[in-house]
Amino acid sequence: MTRFALLACILSAVLQLPSRSFAQSSNTGTSQALQDVGIEEKLGDFIPLDAKFSTVEGDSIRLGDLLEEGKPVILNPLYYECPMLCGLVVDGVIDVVDELAWKPGKDYLVISFSIDPLEDHNMAKEYRSKYINKLTNTNAEEGWYFLTGKQAQIDKVIDAVGFKYNEVQGTGEYAHSAAIIMLSPEGKITRYLYGIKYNEFDTRNALFESADGKIGSTVDKILMYCYQYDPDSNSYVPVAMNIMKIGGLATLIILGIFLTLFWVRERRKKQTQNFDYN
Repeated sequence: MTRFALLACILSAVLQLPSRSFAQSSNTGTSQALQDVGIEEKLGDFIPLDAKFSTVEGDSIRLGDLLEEGKPVILNPLYYECPMLCGLVVDGVIDVVDELAWKPGKDYLVISFSIDPLEDHNMAKEYRSKYINKLTNTNAEEGWYFLTGKQAQIDKVIDAVGFKYNEVQGTGEYAHSAAIIMLSPEGKITRYLYGIKYNEFDTRNALFESADGKIGSTVDKILMYCYQYDPDSNSYVPVAMNIMKIGGLATLIILGIFLTLFWVRERRKKQTQNFDYN
C-alpha cells in the first residue's frame, strides 16, 4: 500500500467527507481507482427487496426476507478480504452496538454484505466469527447478518444506495467509502452516517428516525423531537423551536400541578373552617 493511499483513506474516514471517502489500495493504480468513489445519497428510495444473497450457512435469501416489522436496519457494505478500512468500519459498528441500550435482533438489525462477487459464504462465516466475538452486547449476533452475492445482485443494492466503488486493477482490492446506511423496516433509505466511528446518540436517533418512532422509550421520543439531523456536521443537533415548545409544555404542566395542589389545599382549608363554625 502506498503511503498516499493509506493517508487518503484514514483522513477521509476520520474527517467523514461523504463525497470524498476514499479506501485503501496497494499499487500505483490508486489515483485512478479513487475516481468517482464516494456516496450519492438517495434518501427516501428503497433497496431492492428481491435482491438475492447467501447467508453464512450458504442458504439463498432475499433481502426482504431478513427485514422484520418495526425493526430498522443498519446496512454495512464491505468486503471480507479488505485489508483495513472495512475492519475499521465494522469495529465502529461493534462499538456503537455495544453502547446502545437497544439490542440487535430484538430492536433493530445489522446487515453486512460483500461488494466482492468472488467472496463466498465460508469467507463470510469466518469473518463473522472473527468480529462477532468482539461484541459484549448479549445475543447481538442473532440480529447481525453477513452476506455474499453475485455481481448482478450486489449491483442492484449498491446502485440503490448510491455506494460508488472501484476495483483496483491487479490487486483484488476495492477503493470504497466509509459509511453505514440506515433503513426503515420496509427497506427505505433514511440516513447515512459517515466515517469509522459512530456516535451512540446519533446512531440511536438515526435508528429511531428510521423506525418512525416505533422503538425506544418516551424519553427517546422527546429527545428525537428536540433534535434533527444536520448534514453539514453529520450529526443530530438541537432544534431551538422544538426545545422551547417542550419547555413551554413542561412549564404549563408544572403550573397546572401547582395550581391544582393550591386549589385542593384551599378547598380543604375552607371545609375545615366551615366545620369549625358548625
